[in-house]
Amino acid sequence: MTSTRSNLPQLLGAARRWFEDALLAALEEEGATPVSPTQAQLFSVLDEEGTTVSELARRMGVTRQTAHQAVHGLVSAGLLEQAPDPASARRRLIRRTPEGERVHGRAERILDGLEDQLAERIGRSAVVALRAALEAPWGRPPQAGA
Repeated sequence: MTSTRSNLPQLLGAARRWFEDALLAALEEEGATPVSPTQAQLFSVLDEEGTTVSELARRMGVTRQTAHQAVHGLVSAGLLEQAPDPASARRRLIRRTPEGERVHGRAERILDGLEDQLAERIGRSAVVALRAALEAPWGRPPQAGA
């Protein structure tokens, strides 16, 4: 007999997709520039002062090429720009344009509303507990054979 019980990473992935799907649909409904889930994730890990493509790739858990492709699409859409890194002449920082800042602010407000909708569906205490569990320090991932 096979188990139909989802493991925790599957559940976390489904929860992430719930938020992403709702966010992207709301932004599209408002006429915002369409973005992919990868591009939306990139926006969420970008520092205010800018971030290198290598660091974005590390934070997103994707290859540098994937991060670069996402950046290129968002630069073409006018949501991101590349700027020289004052700390290194060889590096470029990726940062939001004024339009990117506007869209990012709107996305944050939509996500806050989605969190409120989730609380209505599963209960405020469940959302508070979920947030507390995800914000708790988990430590480094266990090593194989440990």
